[in-house]
Parts: sequence; structure tokens; C-alpha cells
Amino acid sequence: MDVNPLEQVLHAARALVLTDLVAGDVADPEVVSLVEESVTHRRWWVEQWPEGASYVAGLVAQDVQDALLERYGRWPLCPVCAEGEPHALDVEPELGPDPHWVCGKAGVVVAAVGELAPGGGVGAS
Repeated sequence: MDVNPLEQVLHAARALVLTDLVAGDVADPEVVSLVEESVTHRRWWVEQWPEGASYVAGLVAQDVQDALLERYGRWPLCPVCAEGEPHALDVEPELGPDPHWVCGKAGVVVAAVGELAPGGGVGAS
């Protein structure tokens, strides 16, 4: 049984982002619904631009991060900067393959999308 390459990309992106949400202990049903909304939107996007398939995981991560900020607060919180205001990690590259979570303040790569360590919950917005 062959699986459509587009569906493989979308399912992989969903799995990576859900893994990070679980690591942050924020994968409740409402948050999982945000992932599903993003995957639906990105399905249309990658159908229009198939060459962007390798960008989907980073885009889904950014979509979920933006939706969480609007509803709950910053996610994922930076584990590198112990002092100062809590801040979220950024996805880099913003539009590119092999997305990573990065602390923009310290300039440090924290983890690949899908590989966050446990404990990166949601913080104040």
C-alpha cells in the first residue's frame, strides 16, 4: 500500500509538533486541534507549492506557536536563559528544511523540531 508523499510529509510534521507539545506537557485536546487546523491549512499550501514540502514541519510548528501565543501564552519556553523575562524559542529557518528551535537571545540551537526535552510548557503572553 503506497502512501501519498504529500500525506507522508503532513503526517511527519504533525508527529514532530505533537512530540514537542507532549514534551512541554501542553498536548491537551484543544491544542491538538490547533495542530490539525495547521495541517489542514498546510495541506492546501503544499498542494500549491510542492517544492515547499520540506518546509512543512517548520511551518506547522510556527503556526501552532502563533496560535498558542494568541490563546495561552508563549511556547515553547526557552530553557537556556535562566534570567530575565521568560521568552519563547524561535523556529529557524523561518522558511526552510530541517527546522530547529533556537533561542534568539543567546543565539543557541536548542533542538530540532520534534526533539524538545520535557519541560517546555506554556508561559505568560
